[in-house]
Amino acid sequence: MKTLMVQTKERTYPIHIGSGLLRQLPDLIEEAGWSSEQSLMLVTDDQVAPLYQEPVYRSLTDHGYHVECVTIPAGEASKTLLYWEELLTKCIRAGLDRTSGILALGGGVVGDLAGFLAATYMRGIPFIQLPTTLLAHDSSVGGKVGVNHPLGKNMIGAFHQPSMVIFDVDTLHSLPAREVASGYAEVIKEALIYDPDFVSWLEANSSALMKLESSFVTEAILRGCSVKADVVSKDEKETGLRAILNYGHTIGHALEATAGYGTYTHGEAVAIGMVGAAMLGEELGLCPPLAGRTQKLLEAFNLPTRIRGKLSNEDLMERMRRDKKVKQGVYTFVLPRNVGHVELIHGVEEKRILKVLKCLRGEGR
Repeated sequence: MKTLMVQTKERTYPIHIGSGLLRQLPDLIEEAGWSSEQSLMLVTDDQVAPLYQEPVYRSLTDHGYHVECVTIPAGEASKTLLYWEELLTKCIRAGLDRTSGILALGGGVVGDLAGFLAATYMRGIPFIQLPTTLLAHDSSVGGKVGVNHPLGKNMIGAFHQPSMVIFDVDTLHSLPAREVASGYAEVIKEALIYDPDFVSWLEANSSALMKLESSFVTEAILRGCSVKADVVSKDEKETGLRAILNYGHTIGHALEATAGYGTYTHGEAVAIGMVGAAMLGEELGLCPPLAGRTQKLLEAFNLPTRIRGKLSNEDLMERMRRDKKVKQGVYTFVLPRNVGHVELIHGVEEKRILKVLKCLRGEGR
């Protein structure tokens, strides 16, 4: 097991990464100060539940915990106020109080929804992230929790840091190949924004990583989480530096929402968004040519780098106008200066964005 500490004003907490950690869950959560006198709610989805819910439940109840299990439908469509309200109702009926805790067992949707539940129930109770997808290594760290609105992704939420993150890498072997690739998009993002040596390491080890060789996967998650932990420790509430973690997300979120959640996975949309960000950086003269290298790295992880389908530029632009970084109608993007160095750039002209969208359709360059 490897452990990384995240330091924020709200709390300092560990990220544990390794094999077989779900079997050690009672001991690990005791380390976080959770006792068997607390009532727990275990939130998962209907894809993860058949694999891991029962052993996690038995492990905890055998150690004296009272555990209420709740399962939601898998997928982004469950990350809504409707399901949040249903979970709140279950918490009340189960008699959870301010000493109770929430366990989020699953991917990013489960983590975001269960974390928002923990942030809002009785004005905030503790929760622990138990990510079971590679993509969730990113969303489980940093305390950003929330739900989607029909008009925009993650428009409703809070900052609520977990008590602990426990990442059992054995769970990744149950993922479909598409989900594995999707998860690596956020790992690549963390490298591209912060660590050129990490980019080179990913380029050299893509084959071992795609085969989910344990030591390589553990190292990739550790290095990716290290980037996020460092950024979050310096800017917990996204008032400045933390915005760089949205690299590729402005176009990516617009793609997800416009195409309909589920058409693109989050990682696939962000991958296309990162190529778009590199193109836009080149278009504005901010960086040396980076789009080609970015595209080659993403394709080594079986990720898409071009927009598919009949999505109109106007629909995509309308979604981008609702991006949280847009202020008074001014477009703001996280754009590269070089490999491992990005900046928040304000006042990007719409005609430049439209030119990049055209390139992402394969019309030009």
